[in-house]
Amino acid sequence: MLHIYWKETKFEFLNLLRLPSYSLSTILFPVLFYAFFGLMMPSSSRVGGTGFAQYLLATYGACGIMSATLFALGVGVASERGLGWLTVKRASPMPHAAWFAAKAAAAVAFGAVVLILLFSMGAGLGGVTMPASRWAQLAGVLLLGSIPFSMLGLAIGMLAKPTAASGIVNLIFLPMCFLSGLWLPIAFLPKGIKAAAVFLPGFHLGQLGLLSLGAKVSGDVFQHVAVLGVYSVLFALAAWLGYRREQERMFG
Repeated sequence: MLHIYWKETKFEFLNLLRLPSYSLSTILFPVLFYAFFGLMMPSSSRVGGTGFAQYLLATYGACGIMSATLFALGVGVASERGLGWLTVKRASPMPHAAWFAAKAAAAVAFGAVVLILLFSMGAGLGGVTMPASRWAQLAGVLLLGSIPFSMLGLAIGMLAKPTAASGIVNLIFLPMCFLSGLWLPIAFLPKGIKAAAVFLPGFHLGQLGLLSLGAKVSGDVFQHVAVLGVYSVLFALAAWLGYRREQERMFG
């Protein structure tokens, strides 16, 4: 059984890698933003009690994780559902969960690639120095934080029309990154946006990443984890309802 899951994940990752519209944009988007904003600022610049280049590792890392999961699952599932691939998978002897698990795992793997590139730039070009345990903690927090966004992507993939999924993901992802204080530090944003940010899952993922760096943020670990947990459950429920609707459409 584990071999089936591994093979499905491997080929799903290769599929994403061979799609330049996904692989290049997912990798280049946070990397270029970090190069422009994280590396161009003076090394003495500080925000939240940490260096600017270090601070943006957490927030742009969160953006990278969100992008990798939302587009792989939101657009990928919707497209394959429209092509009838979900029906083919159901007719095969493969476990139904393997298809979804492989997509989520492959998306997280892409997110890990983004983090490796960001961390390499931060350490090699941005002068960011941290103990190995802190690098590992930041990576672990961001990768685990992919769960609610994987569920959101799956919900979009199961509910949206194939032709509309890409637009819906962009309408969710781009504003969320800005309003959550991931592109620019939340301290730089107007008061109205700061007040609204606490309702967005992207904000809480970014805050958890910053907490792992020892930055000064609002709230504590429990609050941010609890909010992301609630969103994970809600998005998973929406995905399940979409899956049930698809089953009823196909089989009555």
